[in-house]
Amino acid sequence: MASNELGGTQTQASRDYLDELNPEQRCAVEFGMEDATGGGPLLIIAGAGTGKTQTLAYRLAHLLVRGADARRVLLMTFSRRAARELEHRVGKIVQQVLNLDAGTGHLTLPWCGTFHGIGARLLREYATRVGLDASFTILDRADSVDLMGIVRYQQGYSETERRFPSKASCLSIYSRAVNSREPLQVLLDGAYPWCSTWKSALDELFAAYVAQKQAQHILDYDDLLLYWAHMMEDPELGGEIGARFDHVLVDEYQDTNALQSDIVHALRPSGHGVTVVGDDAQSIYSFRSATVRNILDFAQHYQPAAARVSLARNYRSSPQILSACNAVIGLAKEGFEKRLWSDRAATPPAEIVEVGDETDQAQYVARSILERRETGMALRNQAVLFRTSSHSALLEIELARRDIPFVKYGGLRFLEAAHIKDVLSLLRWADNPHHGLAATRVAQLLPGVGPATASRIAGAAASGDMLAALDRLEIAESLRAPWDELRRVLRRLSKGAARWPLAIGEAIEWYLPHLERIYDDARVRRIDLEDLARMAALHGTRERFLTEMTLDPPEAVGDEAGAPYKDDDFLVLSTIHSAKGREWRAVSVLNVVDGCIPSDMATGTIAEIEEERRLLYVAMTRARDHLSLVVPRRFYIHQQSDKGDRHVYAQRSRFVPDALLPHFALSAWLPTVPLASSSVPKPNVAPIDLAEKVRRSWERN
Repeated sequence: MASNELGGTQTQASRDYLDELNPEQRCAVEFGMEDATGGGPLLIIAGAGTGKTQTLAYRLAHLLVRGADARRVLLMTFSRRAARELEHRVGKIVQQVLNLDAGTGHLTLPWCGTFHGIGARLLREYATRVGLDASFTILDRADSVDLMGIVRYQQGYSETERRFPSKASCLSIYSRAVNSREPLQVLLDGAYPWCSTWKSALDELFAAYVAQKQAQHILDYDDLLLYWAHMMEDPELGGEIGARFDHVLVDEYQDTNALQSDIVHALRPSGHGVTVVGDDAQSIYSFRSATVRNILDFAQHYQPAAARVSLARNYRSSPQILSACNAVIGLAKEGFEKRLWSDRAATPPAEIVEVGDETDQAQYVARSILERRETGMALRNQAVLFRTSSHSALLEIELARRDIPFVKYGGLRFLEAAHIKDVLSLLRWADNPHHGLAATRVAQLLPGVGPATASRIAGAAASGDMLAALDRLEIAESLRAPWDELRRVLRRLSKGAARWPLAIGEAIEWYLPHLERIYDDARVRRIDLEDLARMAALHGTRERFLTEMTLDPPEAVGDEAGAPYKDDDFLVLSTIHSAKGREWRAVSVLNVVDGCIPSDMATGTIAEIEEERRLLYVAMTRARDHLSLVVPRRFYIHQQSDKGDRHVYAQRSRFVPDALLPHFALSAWLPTVPLASSSVPKPNVAPIDLAEKVRRSWERN
């Protein structure tokens, strides 16, 4: 791939604070600074653990120090946490360089945030010019699924003679079509072949879904990018928005989808002032419509081609672990050539550990975790990663048996908890009387109100003046008391009588009697509502709170996250997708066999297989000092209709062929079979004799 490799120069003015950077980082930071404009388009390929965030923060700080206007800088990330971290780092650097007193306040970047957050802000600002109601509500993913289900039912697709895609599948197809910009039939044939015959029906369903959203003045998560991209396609409006920014910087560019890439290019068509940072080897989110092609083809989008700087010095992993990581990704069919290196002290090589089956795997991993803990490595510095959440089931049982506390990432998200959705729906309905989904949910909280009555209430609220319409609505006398309470709180919230953030306190106060009536574990759920109120206090307005809660919600509710409340040290279990961006001293990767990594559901195309290779690479590069790839040789398959329960034999993942074995230490842990000869010492692990345990328990009795 053609590109311009850069070599940096050091100026006297920047010598002090830029000396903290290595030569490649410095080269990226100083590119195009001759006239303080940031120069032409720049692609920074930042390998795992190479200081990506530091490089991006220093580049932006360097722009500001050299005269760039912070109000005309657009910095886009994929999480609000990443945006806050970058803004904080940039502020500290600028404060240090300009010798600003700490009392002068922190630097703020008004246009620093996630793609969806920036899109929501722009749509609010330009709403009247693009045919939107400025008070539109943003649906979270779960509400979008529910709305798709309602439309699916209304269109009659729940009564077909043949199986029609579920409401969740329909939304998944719709979302992927929007974000990938692929024709629906092409998308169905490639990613959803079992739905290909439903193309015409899905066209009608999606049209009705869009019409329903527009009637209710609501946007879903995908609309925030879709409407923004359409704005940028209008010559006048797109030019006006692009002219607001001198610099556009994008983090994690390998995770962008077609819409996001189109937006970036449309903001600065010439590429002047555009900097994107990412790593093609860590592109693992195609299921979210991200495409590795965006970063691979970025340079050639411009003429002349964008300049490229590669960061390869790794500050995380040991040289021995990097050797294995480089070997695995080195077999990729396509990508930017780079070899990560480190001058850290040597550690033992990465391990490939063969075990008999999944039960042995759970015992081996648990025993290894405790052994490392006894040598001084805290549980929180260790992690177990896996391709799919279900792969950790037996390990979780074994950890519980050995009293090893753990937290598992990938659990119930905060906004998916019913009690959180109940309170937020009340606030959303008060903000947007047309929000039929929120109105229906709130109405059904009243005792005795079913779907039919709730639908009648929602329709009345959307017909005009909400409060007047609800006052006129005829309600059964048995509902009079709770109905009056609901109208009272809606009047307080919709008329602004309850100031923010006190308004959320009134919403929760109204909801608590219903919480106590509906849920057996109301006491635990009240803790989540208290957390919700604390979060609300951090936002200046109700609209901003509701928007940010939808776009970047907390990871999980306390009751469902699996966090060990009584332990200050706990092991981390995580899917590989959820582990990206994190690191631990020791990492064990489960089920490194064909069928698991790569998943047998992701081997239909070369592109899918290559993403699975990158997924294993991401898992391996999370480790700092110790890395184990665990390979079960047998899996027990239950209830096979033709052959009954049986064992199947597995092969080590194709991503670690025999040619790569010199980069690993090989060992085996087979409790019922003697260890094979190996140059690696046998782990000090004893098999568990369940027969002996049972016999002794009966002797005691």
